[in-house]
Amino acid sequence: MNSPLSVTGLRKTYAGVAAVDGIDFELRAGECFGLLGPNGAGKTTTLRCCLGLTIPDAGNIILVGEAVPARAREARARVGVVPQFDNLDPDFSAAENLLVFGRYFGLPDKLIRSRIPPLLEFAGLAGKDEAKMQTLSGGMKRRLTLARSLINDPDLLLLDEPTTGLDPQARHLIWERLKQLLAQGKTVLLTTHFMDEAERLCNRLAIMDAGSIIAMGSPRELIAAHIEPQVVEIFGDATGTAGTTGTTGTTGTTGKSAADWAKSDGQRHAERCEVVGETVFCYVREPAPLLAHLDAQHGLRYLHRPANLEDVFLKLTGRELRD
Repeated sequence: MNSPLSVTGLRKTYAGVAAVDGIDFELRAGECFGLLGPNGAGKTTTLRCCLGLTIPDAGNIILVGEAVPARAREARARVGVVPQFDNLDPDFSAAENLLVFGRYFGLPDKLIRSRIPPLLEFAGLAGKDEAKMQTLSGGMKRRLTLARSLINDPDLLLLDEPTTGLDPQARHLIWERLKQLLAQGKTVLLTTHFMDEAERLCNRLAIMDAGSIIAMGSPRELIAAHIEPQVVEIFGDATGTAGTTGTTGTTGTTGKSAADWAKSDGQRHAERCEVVGETVFCYVREPAPLLAHLDAQHGLRYLHRPANLEDVFLKLTGRELRD
């Protein structure tokens, strides 16, 4: 099929401020495409425009072959949506939530009922047909919302922060289910604040900030293009602490703080240093000289690791808090 979603020149302003500032991106059939960005970057506005729920000021959107917003209703019939916050009906059982939602698409009851058992099993909710919402955990509700998004057998899934607030077990189960959907040929558009989630699931992704796309590519491509390959996190204080072996090193019991070390020695031993509170992040291409130097220091501990998508995200969007 053609691209499940194509966006060109999308723009939306509120009170003269551009929430989305002329962005372009296109999904490939069968991929997971991530849309990342800090709070206020424009991700939710972008999704709402793509679904025809918010009318853009400019731009063209083709969703599953339909022009949006002109034919948004027809397009949404072939799209599954997992919203940022669960909106399950508290008065219905798990099965009834799926049944009623399927009716919104005009599907016959016989077809909907045939899909409910496999969808509940897919979501790890087999045997929960009659369970009321107040008896389900947060993770169960999130998985039920994912099952509900599949009731119309959509071509494209739009997932808005699907694992926020979940424990690690529930997150990993949803990751596994999303991988199964991708293996079946579904296309996924994912927004998330979890960089490890994006790195695990996304074939490609775009990073947004202040309404613009500031980087796009596969996770590996973005890491290679925007960040040094190795990171050494240095922490500790003047009194020092006992250390461990392995990738975490420590030396001595007295010495300078990590921040003081960064001021005096950081630029001589790393391509780039960032001081964040009591931790110093050193970005290097060849870590051996820095590690040897740190092993001779007192009171400093360090963690050596490869660079990841979170490092890229923080470099491009900054470390300051966003409201």
